Formats: sequence, structure tokens, C-alpha cells
Amino acid sequence: MNIRFPNVRARSKRSFAFTLIEILIAIGILALIITAIYSSWTAILRATKVGLEASAAVQRSRMVVRVLEDSISSMQSFALNQPYYSFVAENGDDATLSFVARLSKSFPRSGKFGDLDLRRVTFFIDRDRQLVLQQAPLVMEMDVDEKEHPVVLAKNVREFSMQFWDPRARDWVEEWKQTNQLPRLIQFTLKLANSTRAQRPQEEVSRIVSVPAITVQPVWQMPRGVGGPPGAPGALPPGVLQPGANPGTPGGPPVGATR
Repeated sequence: MNIRFPNVRARSKRSFAFTLIEILIAIGILALIITAIYSSWTAILRATKVGLEASAAVQRSRMVVRVLEDSISSMQSFALNQPYYSFVAENGDDATLSFVARLSKSFPRSGKFGDLDLRRVTFFIDRDRQLVLQQAPLVMEMDVDEKEHPVVLAKNVREFSMQFWDPRARDWVEEWKQTNQLPRLIQFTLKLANSTRAQRPQEEVSRIVSVPAITVQPVWQMPRGVGGPPGAPGALPPGVLQPGANPGTPGGPPVGATR
């Protein structure tokens, strides 16, 4: 008895093939996987970009604070040369801070000035809301390159304000009128935004810096024995006259006195 199964092979061949519905389902699943991978990758890229921008902003703020602290801590002032050593500070939209300091070799652009470490430094907010730094050696004019291409310390500055400790009032003041004197303490506040369109600052930095120097008085600058009461720095002992001094002149005997 012969039994035939004519459709078994045909059915087995058809069982190894994919239908159109199965192919569409597979394509849909693959598209979902690719979309998930792409979304995760773009999220990682955005997070990395935000992290890098935040890190760069923190680094820039640290650099600005370091430059301000280093320069303020190196202030110098001499009363006999106030036209050159004046201390200028103004708050407001066009905030400005200008003074003379003996700067270190690690200060920005020190290599440009060589051994001229005693320089006037000026911090101010320009029209693009940038905190910039300009420098010029003492008693020398600022060159064209420094005027046109200053050092940009921070961008998108929303506020740069200063306060000064007044020992007489024993309080902080926003205006320092004594251009021939240095304040003992300076507090500066810097508010930075992430972009030019941002209305509110995303970062605020505030520091209090002690000024280690005081204004050198004229009597301390005069040659030995010229001016100043007995016992003052540079004064000769009582009864000792400056060699070659004439009567009535600084360091000389009174008019009518004899040697």
C-alpha cells in the first residue's frame, strides 16, 4: 500500500519564508531601536555640551577673579607722584577700576612689557558688555595695540560693581573719592550670563581683597635728611644738618642762624 503526501514538501518550503506583515513588524522594531539609540546619543551630546560650557564658564570666572586679586594685591601709590599713581573707581553700566601695580611675570601679557613690571592696569566694561583689561607702563602712553585689542577677561557681563571699606564710617561705601589714597579692602562682584540674550545672570562671583599697601607719604620719599620731623624715616638726628644746605632751605638751618 503506497501512501503519498504530495503537499508536505511545499508546506515545509513555505514555512521558512517571511510574510509581508512579519517584514513590516521587523522594520518597525528596528526603527524604534535606531530612534532610541539616536535619542540617547543626542541627549549625551547635549549634556556633554552643557557640561563643557559650564566648566568653561567656571574656569573663566576663576581666571577673572585671579587676575583681579593678583593686581589688587600688588597696588602701589606714592603721594609725591599722584598724577601717575591715582586710584580711580567708578560703578555703574560703564564700571571702571584703574590703579598702578607692580605685577608678576605670570600676569597676562607681562611678556609684552619685558622688565617694565610697574604698570597702570585698567578694568572696564566695554559697549559689548565685556570686562576687558588694558595695561601701560608707568609714565608711558598706552600703545595702539593695547587700545584696539585689550585682553577680554569675561563676556556677557551683566554687572561689575565695587565696594570699599571706609575706616572712618566703619562700613562699605560704593564711591571712593580719595583718589590720593588706597582703600584697605575692596569687594568686587561680577555677574555673568551664558549668552547675550540672557536677561538674568547665571553666575555671580564676589570676593573681598585686602590691599596690603598704603600710600607712601612725601616725607618717606624725600632724600635722607630733607624734610620731616626728627625721627621720621629719612630724617637726620637732631642737630645734624644736611651737608651743603643753605639757611632757610629744607634740611638747612633757620634764616639768620650761623653754623
